[in-house]
Amino acid sequence: MLPPPPTAPKSEWRDWARSTRAALPDVSEAITDHLRAFLHRRGLDRVLAYRPLPGEPDVSGLADGFDLSTTRARFRPTPRLTLHPWHTATEASRFGALQPPTDAPQVALHHVQAILLPALAFDVRGVRLGYGGGFYDRLLPGFTGVTIGVIHSALLVPELPGEAHDCPVEWIATEGGVMVVQDGRCPSPPSQPPLQGGRD
Repeated sequence: MLPPPPTAPKSEWRDWARSTRAALPDVSEAITDHLRAFLHRRGLDRVLAYRPLPGEPDVSGLADGFDLSTTRARFRPTPRLTLHPWHTATEASRFGALQPPTDAPQVALHHVQAILLPALAFDVRGVRLGYGGGFYDRLLPGFTGVTIGVIHSALLVPELPGEAHDCPVEWIATEGGVMVVQDGRCPSPPSQPPLQGGRD
């Protein structure tokens, strides 16, 4: 199934990505091995990682050897992500991934050296197709470390539709390795993107 054109709406891209992902093999181990080597080479020990939704590469193997944090999506008073120690993710979120409980201890963003970002798809410029919640769009403008998109190579495409508030990642990890894509700089801090359904 061919991907939509870059001018297609994000809803069409999300449908394509979900359909494509459903037929892909699990490449979590290969991606995790590449990430482990990459992070060690660059001396990055404090990493914000994600707890996977069904179909996303599982990077939990990095918990052995790295100081991992993970996120909880919060909706009041404003939608945002809070950061917590990896081991505190013990309850299921509304989206189906494990998350820390509301009273879990928090980790400051400046403690984190690298962020691993999940997605439905990435393009070769580092632009990310999320789930529509806008959570990472709010987190990334305040982050000065290394950003790494994590994706199956079949979901790495030439061009995705983008928006002014997008923060492209600097690196992309697939089962084939970790590749640099561009400088990963965010634009000026965005106005709050609208909250939609699903994890961003």
